[in-house]
Amino acid sequence: MNNTELEGKWNQVKGKFKQKYGKVTDDDVKYSEGKFDEMLGRLQEKTGKTKDNLKKEIETM
Repeated sequence: MNNTELEGKWNQVKGKFKQKYGKVTDDDVKYSEGKFDEMLGRLQEKTGKTKDNLKKEIETM
């Protein structure tokens, strides 16, 4: 799945991420177009997961 597809999927699963990871806030799950990797970096800090693991998790939700 490329970043464009992941961004589309993200809109569907960001609520699930907030529920699963209590430390993740609304600001963490927001991203501006073209800044998906930046948002993944914030999630990486909050969850302790790698960007690749986060991408895989998004794909499978």
